[in-house]
Amino acid sequence: MEILRLAFMQRAFLAGIIVAILCPTIGIFLVLRRQSMMGDMFSHLSLAGVALGFITGIYPLAAALTLSLAAAAAVEVLRRNYRIFSDLAIAIHISAGTSLAVILISLSRAYNADLFSYLFGSVIAISRRDLYLISAVGLLIIVIISLLRKELFYIAFDEDGARAAGIRVDVVNTIFVAATSLTITMAMRVVGILLVSSMITVPVAAALQLGRSFRATVYWSYFIAVSAVCAGLTLAYAGDLAPGGTIVMCALSLFCLTVFYNKVRRSGGKQHEQTAASDPAEDKGL
Repeated sequence: MEILRLAFMQRAFLAGIIVAILCPTIGIFLVLRRQSMMGDMFSHLSLAGVALGFITGIYPLAAALTLSLAAAAAVEVLRRNYRIFSDLAIAIHISAGTSLAVILISLSRAYNADLFSYLFGSVIAISRRDLYLISAVGLLIIVIISLLRKELFYIAFDEDGARAAGIRVDVVNTIFVAATSLTITMAMRVVGILLVSSMITVPVAAALQLGRSFRATVYWSYFIAVSAVCAGLTLAYAGDLAPGGTIVMCALSLFCLTVFYNKVRRSGGKQHEQTAASDPAEDKGL
């Protein structure tokens, strides 16, 4: 319990729990839309924004937010022009974000502890200003996704049908991509730019092994993400480990457990069906 007496660990747990709720909220729709690589795209662009902040003296998180929102608008323009090959928009932005980040980092000479805290995450580096910004943006994203939940669900499974039903698909997609960019930028402060996309996809992948419905899958993804964050931060503090990597490894461990559990459950179900088929009296309850 001594961990919770430390101010920087309190901020880390609060920020981590907020991120653990935000990532699956966005991630479930990214996975259903088969756009998991969008997390990598915005993480690369966020790195460029952080480097831009170091050069200009702007708060790096604010610079990353601004650049990510600009990229969110640009990626939707490209996706509309390449509807058949929409993944090209993501690939182009990954290339642009990576090259711009490398150039800006070389110009800023920002090879220091501050940059590493953004790359790999750092519980010590989370300030009160970071926590306030993460909380405010997190609340905004939750409200947006809650209001557009039905439209996003419809679009994820049948975009053409959603258009025919009168849903303004382009507007909803633009808002969703902007919310994704904000989520990635907020999450990178906890788990780091290089690992943030993992928190978008891994808890959702684990929840898909357990959930029997969309609602159940969302709740399972929240539980897995929050568990991974709390366990990861505790282990990182106890073992003096990198928090970002520890959190993601905890999430991957939970994913492996869910896969194993799902296989055991399926094999048990098959054995029951085979037993019932071989013994008609048992199947009839005689």
